[in-house]
Amino acid sequence: MVSIKENTSLKQYNTFGIDVNARQFASISNTQELVALLKINKAPLFVLSGGSNMLLTKDIDALVVHINSKGIQVQKKETTALVTAQAGENWHNFVQYCITNNLGGIENLSLIPGCVGSSPIQNIGAYGVEIKDTFVKCKALDIESLTFKEFTNEECKFGYRDSIFKNEVKGKYIITEVTFKLTIQNHVLKTDYGAIKGQLDVMNVKVPTIKDVANAVIEIRRTKLPNPKIIGNSGSFFKNPIISIFAYQKLVEKYPLMPHYPVTETKVKVPAGWLIDQANFKGITYGNAGVHTKQALVLVNKTGNCTGKEIIALSQIIISEIKKRYGIVLETEVNIF
Repeated sequence: MVSIKENTSLKQYNTFGIDVNARQFASISNTQELVALLKINKAPLFVLSGGSNMLLTKDIDALVVHINSKGIQVQKKETTALVTAQAGENWHNFVQYCITNNLGGIENLSLIPGCVGSSPIQNIGAYGVEIKDTFVKCKALDIESLTFKEFTNEECKFGYRDSIFKNEVKGKYIITEVTFKLTIQNHVLKTDYGAIKGQLDVMNVKVPTIKDVANAVIEIRRTKLPNPKIIGNSGSFFKNPIISIFAYQKLVEKYPLMPHYPVTETKVKVPAGWLIDQANFKGITYGNAGVHTKQALVLVNKTGNCTGKEIIALSQIIISEIKKRYGIVLETEVNIF
């Protein structure tokens, strides 16, 4: 029988370290426990795994279900392997497991906080790689009928930090496991994005392996992004805006150093961190909240006593200034509750 706790603080369950309470709280370690819990509990649910891509702004008047299931299975074929991980597996630990076992394809996604189960929801990505590139399917529990359904890559409708789980079926399913197709030989490395190539040069690596790429990404992220165990944060708070080439060409006349990355023949992606940095927000303090000193894309719980509403207030100031300065409306990458 799963234990249900009353009036439980969620401070240790979200990487921002926001201290709000759950009316009820239960941690489950397998799908059997999850089904049993939902059979006897018809109260509103709030699903929580790594708590890494969320901002809590108030107490949660619901049963908070903490997904803590573990387990990894590998089914090897000739040159590839199907790797299935339970939803509660720590994402970075899962990536490290794959690298240790010479399974390639997700090494660029090293050190991203969170759990495997939430990775398809956000279509997490970094350094030129997204979940959708290796995702095969996920298994999810229908909260209403308590039956399981598999979602294929196509059915997930992946977009930039987006999926069907943030739209049509939001709140209707709980992802219980995810399957990836990874390479076991002839790994295709992606080293041209961001600072990876430069970091590999610093490491004096001429012919990189998947482990070398992962180590380069880890070093880059550690120098730019704060450890949430030391200072509360949720990684990138804003999405990188995608604008038309025409709009970019107009902006670059005024801001000639503005970087961009091609998305389609008519659209480009502009780094939100660059926009925020140029607007002089890097390192500022706003009450108990702030902008990280090394990466303007990251908002932080600067004192450890920040509320979600303080983070929201700071983000709105940034959004307003970026719109006024560049005519670009920033969207949050973090899910706000």
